[in-house]
Amino acid sequence: MSEQNEDAEQVPAVVLDYLPNGRPEDDRPQYQKQPVSQALGISDFRLFEIVLEEDASVGVTDRIDADRSNDLIAEIREIEFDDLLGAAQSELEPAIRDIVENDQQRFVDFYNDAQPITLRLHQLNLLPGIGKKLRNNILEARKRKPFESFDDIEDRVSGLHNPEEVLVERILEELREDDLKYRTFVRREEQ
Repeated sequence: MSEQNEDAEQVPAVVLDYLPNGRPEDDRPQYQKQPVSQALGISDFRLFEIVLEEDASVGVTDRIDADRSNDLIAEIREIEFDDLLGAAQSELEPAIRDIVENDQQRFVDFYNDAQPITLRLHQLNLLPGIGKKLRNNILEARKRKPFESFDDIEDRVSGLHNPEEVLVERILEELREDDLKYRTFVRREEQ
């Protein structure tokens, strides 16, 4: 968990939780607490805790630029999955699903562009439920013609049902698990 660089670029994020009276475990008197939000980065699925300026207010599912140049933000730090409060954890899966559905081409392109990681492991094999046979079906179908949508993937790849849900599950896994060897969607700050 570290503070974000002062010169950081804009980081669009979706609000997972908003605590207008600050964190519950904060022992300071109420008048000293600032509103806090927990958010998910839209492009790289990083998790943030954002201390907002006193007069700032955001709502769950609002989009916000999670960077220091935003006048609403007093402080921002990257957090881990275990740092998310219960309400933020319950909003995480729907927020990921919304990102995947609203930027369908980006995620369809993953199916079109996924490459081998090692001689024995392919990026597609990192997705839940995709073994050697299903991976080969995907590779054969995309060789004939790139996929155009999730429906196109589902129609052309026998055995792959709900390809967007497979991605949502993988993103959740990458967020929850600290010790994964390979990450495709979630960027973690180098420690």
